[in-house]
Amino acid sequence: EVQLVESGGGLVQAGGPLRLSCAASELTFDDVSIAWFRQSPGKKREGVACISIDDGGTYYADSVKGRFTISSDNAKNWVYLQMNSLKPEDTAVYYCAVDYGPEDEDSWLEPTYEYWGQGTQVTVSS
Repeated sequence: EVQLVESGGGLVQAGGPLRLSCAASELTFDDVSIAWFRQSPGKKREGVACISIDDGGTYYADSVKGRFTISSDNAKNWVYLQMNSLKPEDTAVYYCAVDYGPEDEDSWLEPTYEYWGQGTQVTVSS
């Protein structure tokens, strides 16, 4: 069974960087897309970024464009989320998730992801 394990969360001051990692096991990095979502208390889960492994296409929420970068190490089955210029409103539990097939600018936000990690807490202090 596919397993996803996030790491790298923590407490950081506003303006600082943090890099999240997602390790995928029992998953062939072929014809899949991997996304990061986040959820904070009282708010709906929101998509943050997505990468389609086959064509390398990347997609971002407007709120993180220019600050966050998603990337993958296909040989090692890792996906990363580099977060720069963090803001207090970025505070949330961050999850990685896998969907089969490529995504595009619209589809990556659809609720079709089959596997989810347990999440990692990111807290940005002001």
